[in-house]
Amino acid sequence: MADNKKSGKRSAVSKQTGPKPVRVRDPKRTSASILAAAIGEFTDKGYGGARIDEIARRAGANKRMLYHYFGDKEALYLAVLESAYVGIRSAEAKLHLGERKPVDTIRELTLFTWRYYIAHPEFLSILHTENLHRARHLKRSARIFDLNSPLIATIRDALDRGAASGEFRQGIDAVETYVTIAALGFFYLSNRWTLSTVFGRDLTAPKSLSAWGEHIVEVVLSSLRPRPETTKRR
Repeated sequence: MADNKKSGKRSAVSKQTGPKPVRVRDPKRTSASILAAAIGEFTDKGYGGARIDEIARRAGANKRMLYHYFGDKEALYLAVLESAYVGIRSAEAKLHLGERKPVDTIRELTLFTWRYYIAHPEFLSILHTENLHRARHLKRSARIFDLNSPLIATIRDALDRGAASGEFRQGIDAVETYVTIAALGFFYLSNRWTLSTVFGRDLTAPKSLSAWGEHIVEVVLSSLRPRPETTKRR
């Protein structure tokens, strides 16, 4: 009986001291974790304040792996910038804007942009940081133009179709239209705390945010519609 007990103990020990499972490296998961950690770090501290050690800690990786996948800090920051644009452009693509009527295209793009800004404050923060650097890092990107040009082509198509139907004026610039959409949302959110304090109105309240989104839509569409004097000449 004693021998059986000893045998059982040896068996239990042998099970516990067997070979450890081999960890399989997942490059995609590791790089995604590092990128997510970098987005958080650069959002919180900007480019100058962000630290590689802290990004590695957030990602649960070591610096060697970070350098292996992304290179130096500047290269990692550029990857963060590009991923920010990939995120918003990929989400826009799901709207299928090219299949909508001209007015609906502009309305949906405007509302989407506003709501995306609200849901992704890190996007605005990262863009603000890069503007402080005068797009020094973004200018190194070989893909940034290709990431954004399809959106401008979609807006241009909607403007052309709207002009042909008489809903929009002729000769409206697609980039200027998008800058108008982006500016009306970006300024509001970037300055909401000071504006709320100065004017004694809670611009962060859900009702205020919703109302401003509709306001942007009306301002943008009004800027595109045929002007009264143009209609009279016809």
